[in-house]
Amino acid sequence: MKKQLNIKKLILLNLPYILMGLFSTNFGEAWRMAVGADASAKMLSFFSTLPVALASWWPSLHPLDLLVGLCCCGGLRLAVYLKSKNAKKYRHGMEYGSARWGTHEDITPYIDPVFQNNVILTKTESLTMNSRPKDPKTARNKNVLVIGGSGSGKTRFWLKPNLMQMHSSYVVTDPKGTILVECGKMLQRGAPKLGKDGKPMKDKHGKVIYEPYRIKVLNTINFKKSMHYNPFAYIHSEKDILKLVTTLIANTKGEGKAGDDFWVKAETLLYCALIGYIHYEAPVEEQNFSTLIEFINAMEVREDDEEFKNPVDLMFDALEAEKPNHFAVRQYKKYKLAAGDICSK
Repeated sequence: MKKQLNIKKLILLNLPYILMGLFSTNFGEAWRMAVGADASAKMLSFFSTLPVALASWWPSLHPLDLLVGLCCCGGLRLAVYLKSKNAKKYRHGMEYGSARWGTHEDITPYIDPVFQNNVILTKTESLTMNSRPKDPKTARNKNVLVIGGSGSGKTRFWLKPNLMQMHSSYVVTDPKGTILVECGKMLQRGAPKLGKDGKPMKDKHGKVIYEPYRIKVLNTINFKKSMHYNPFAYIHSEKDILKLVTTLIANTKGEGKAGDDFWVKAETLLYCALIGYIHYEAPVEEQNFSTLIEFINAMEVREDDEEFKNPVDLMFDALEAEKPNHFAVRQYKKYKLAAGDICSK
C-alpha cells in the first residue's frame, strides 16, 4: 500500500513535465517539416511550419520528435530543480513570529526513559539528567529557575518531588528548617540500588538494597544542631598554618580601619607559634580552636614583673630545650622579640 502511494505521488509530481514533453514533440515535427539548404533557411521555414504542427494537440510519435520532447522535458525539470535549490528561505505565514505552546511530542526527546533519571518540571514534562544523550541535539542545560510568591508551592510542588528522585547529590538552603525534618529520613534511607536491568537489587535475604545519603547540616543559627568544621584537620605544612592564620585575622579584625601593621605582624607570629605547637605536638583530639583559646587565656602578663613566665612561656621553653629548631619555637621567639612591651598591651 505504501509503495503504491509513493508511485502515485511520484507520477503526480512529474506529470507537468511529462505533459510539457509530449507537447514539445510538435516542435520536432515542425522542424522536420521545415525545408532549407542550411540552418538559417531551415529556421525561417520552421516558423511557417510551426502553426501547422501546433494545429493538432496530439503529440507526434516520430522518434526524432520524441527525442525533442524528452530534451524539453528534462531541461524544464533541471531549471525547476536549480531554481528551488537556490531559492531564499522564506517563512511564509511566520513573518510575525512562530512561537507556540509546546506539546508532549516536543518534550519527549528530552525525557529520559527511566523516570528516576529526570528533573521533574511538571506533571507530564521532565528533563533528562544525562549530559550526553544519544541524540546530542537534545542535550540541554540542567539549571531551572522557579519563580513564585510566598506560599505558592515552590518547595511542595517542585523541590520535594525532585529531592525524592534521589539521583544526585544535593545542596539545599532551608531557611524555614522544614526540608530536613520532612525529607531527612527518606534521604537517610536512600534510593534502591538498581541493577543493569534497571530493577532494584536485593540481598541474599531478598531485601531491597538501598544507597543511603550522607547528610551534612550547617546551622548558623543554632550551632548545637549543626555539624562542625575543624580547619586543623586540613593543616599539612607550615604554609597551611600561615594560610589559616591569615584567614583568621582577616575575619576577626572587625569593621573600620585596620590597626598598625606592627600589631598585625605580632598577632600573626603569635598565632603561627600557638597553632604550630598544637599541630605538631598536641594529640589529635586536642587539635582545635578550643585548645588555641585555652593557650591564649593562659598567657598571663604581670607588668610589675618582667621576668614572670606564664604556662605558655614554660611550655615553649621546654619545647625549645628538646627541639630548638622547631617551627613553633622559632615563631614564638620572634613574637617575644618583636617589642619589649608587646605582652603588656
